[in-house]
Order: sequence, then structure tokens, then C-alpha cells
Amino acid sequence: EASFALVSQQGKPVAVIDMSEASGLWRLLPGERDPWRASTFGTGQLIAAAAQRGVSRILLGLGGSATNDGGAGMARALGYRFHDAQGTERTDLPADLLEVARIAAPAARAWPPIEAACDVINPLLGPQGATRIYGKQKGILGPDLETQEARLAHLADLVERDLGFQGRDLEGAGAAGGLGFGAMAFGGAQFRSGFDLVADLTGLREALADCDAVITGEGSLDRQTLNGKGPHGVAKLARALGKPVIALAGRVQEGCGLEMEFDCVRAIAPPGTPESDSIRDAGKWLEFASRDAADWLRNRFRG
Repeated sequence: EASFALVSQQGKPVAVIDMSEASGLWRLLPGERDPWRASTFGTGQLIAAAAQRGVSRILLGLGGSATNDGGAGMARALGYRFHDAQGTERTDLPADLLEVARIAAPAARAWPPIEAACDVINPLLGPQGATRIYGKQKGILGPDLETQEARLAHLADLVERDLGFQGRDLEGAGAAGGLGFGAMAFGGAQFRSGFDLVADLTGLREALADCDAVITGEGSLDRQTLNGKGPHGVAKLARALGKPVIALAGRVQEGCGLEMEFDCVRAIAPPGTPESDSIRDAGKWLEFASRDAADWLRNRFRG
């Protein structure tokens, strides 16, 4: 089961859908991750269900996906049909995506305008694309990277020819396993900064202006963080206001430029700590890391 929110804006119902609710990595145990078959079909079902509720627009959050299907599953749930060279409809997507020779759009669009909330700037393909940057965490390893990349490239080729949409190089196309591309190509989505959306709704700028220092963090601070994830947005906003920024994370990648964006970066657990131990003793390690960060902050203000 998966859900979405209904909110009222200017007297009209608006649906808020998080793609990870139906298609997220958190739904799976590590041994269940299968990027060959993991699909955004469930996300498409949520969009269709929201449309049936008569919403005026849909806010679609992109992130945390277990998928690398370019939004093909979502498209099928919205009425797109995928046929092979013999004209047979292929429904096992994305497993059969390389066998698809033609995409047929539905006769009529049955969903309202979609605004995709996204904070990464990755294109669909290439060294900074969906597969090579985010594939490993979904179970795409070694030689599989090239096949997965070819599958998304094939989808992009079909979309350009059959639907007339050229978006593989657009910023955000690689978000959520290429769902950013699919949301634009199949859903006609317009992109908004997810960070800006949340920051505006929560009054984050005003809160930061009224504080002395900012603490942020996530599970892993790494090269992906600098592609526009939430902590990076917090850091940019805080530093623009002249506030020092401390970042804490379960894991910190060295040598990727984090020190250029955050004033103080600390891994919660000591280097080399097994993940299982980090999770089990998270409270203890967080206390130690917080003391270290507090010492840094104390020295900063003394200076």
C-alpha cells in the first residue's frame, strides 16, 4: 500500500506525491534490490489515483528511488503502451525495455499539471547520469552499468522519435533513476527546486537569519550531496547569511570538495566502523561527534 497527501491551495485540491512512497529504496531489503525489474509503475498508479480525485495539480517529489527505469513504469500506468518490433505489447517494464521498438501515447491526457520537486541536476545519461552516479546504491554493479545505461539511452531515443521530446540532457533528468526524464517526457512535468519549495513553506531563510550557527546532515555526505541535495541547499543558504555550517553524517566521502561548502564536516562513527555497528551504536557515536562539533564551534566563536 502507498499513499499521497491532499492539500488545499487557494480553495483547490492539490496532490502531494513522494515517488519513494511507492517506488523507494526504503521499501526493499538489501537482498531484494533488483534494478533490472524495479519499476515506477506504482508511482504512476498514485498519479492516476490523484487525478481521479479531481486535483488541480500534482506536486511530485523525486528522490530515494529503487528504480532505474527512466519513468517507463510510470508511463505504462498512465496509459502509454510499449510495443516490440512484431507489434506485441511489452508490459514487463523495465525488464523488456531493450525489446521495445515503439511507444504509443494515450489518446487523451487524464492527469492534471505536474510539478516535479527535484534538487539534483544530473542529466539522464553519461558520467553524471542516473546510472553511473546513483546506480550502485540500487544494486547496479560492474559491467551491468553499461547495459543499464544502454537501456536508458534506448528509451530516450524512442521518446525523441515517437513523442518528440528531447530531454536527456536537461538538468534533473537523471533524478530518481531517470524518473525526472520520464516525468517531463510522459507527464509533461515542470521542474521546481524541492529545497526551495520546502524552504519557503517552513520559513527556513528567516530561521537561519535568526541563529548563530547551522547544523545539518544526512546518511552519507559525498559527491552526490554536492549535486543539489538538501544539506547542500541548507549550506548555501546559511553561508549566504554569514552563518557557519556544521554537517554530520553516518558516512563522509573524503576528497570530493565537501570542505568548500561546509565549514565543519564530521562522520558520526569513527572511520572503519562496520555499518551494522554504526546503526546499533548510533546514539553513542552521535554524542561523541556532537561534542567534537561543539568544540569546533566554541573555538570558532572564540576566534
